[in-house]
Amino acid sequence: MIQRFGQTAVRRYLQAAVFSLPDTYAQPNRFVNIQTAFADFVSLIFPRVCLACEEALRRGEQHICTNCRVELPYTGYHTLAPAQNPLARRFWGKVPLRYTLSYLKFLRRGRVQHLLHQLKYKGQQEVGQVLGQWYGAELAAQGFAAEFDLIVPVPLHPRKLAQRGYNQADSFAEGLASALSAPWSAHALRRTAHTKSQTQKNRVERWQNVANVFEVTESSAIAGKRILVVDDVLTTGATLEACAAVLLAAGAQEVSIATIASAELA
Repeated sequence: MIQRFGQTAVRRYLQAAVFSLPDTYAQPNRFVNIQTAFADFVSLIFPRVCLACEEALRRGEQHICTNCRVELPYTGYHTLAPAQNPLARRFWGKVPLRYTLSYLKFLRRGRVQHLLHQLKYKGQQEVGQVLGQWYGAELAAQGFAAEFDLIVPVPLHPRKLAQRGYNQADSFAEGLASALSAPWSAHALRRTAHTKSQTQKNRVERWQNVANVFEVTESSAIAGKRILVVDDVLTTGATLEACAAVLLAAGAQEVSIATIASAELA
């Protein structure tokens, strides 16, 4: 069973089992003791590891260890004036953006790349939710809580969504929305064409790959709204630029963008 479902699935199954114990075990202190002991037993067999560094998590840590949380390469872009934000400069003269935000610096073979790999290819949607909540809390502390009327994740094409089973940008949007007390919608934008991976493309090729592949599903839900478009990684910005242009054309009052991470351009 372990080989078929993997340690994470087995762990969740065993941890859930304690909550289905007969009522005779559900006495106040006894139930808590059984639950704690069972959790310790499961952790002994299947140690929970940090999704960034793969070291064992300590009691109280969830998904990302305290050391990695301290050591992650934060951008701090949300504390800068727009004219001082190096990420904002990538969009100057292309599409008007209110805020250009990114939580972490993407470094190859580093913690951030490992986290994004877990989120995008290993089904660890908790990564996006946790990072969204953390970043959202920082944005709220900087006064951004009232700046967005709707958070919109960059959509996947239905074929890619069916293959992967989820959109990695959705979990980040959900985490941000929770921390900022703002609504989010996975259906405000639609991807109309299945495009090839952007990974090995230059800026011109990336733009050509995503131009005219997004559309607004309902203009009345966008018109007059301050929209925050979110994605996992920003490289050249072609995808986010295309989304922003479509939203502005549909009547959005203003568009901002936020990503989990951003890569420096050579």
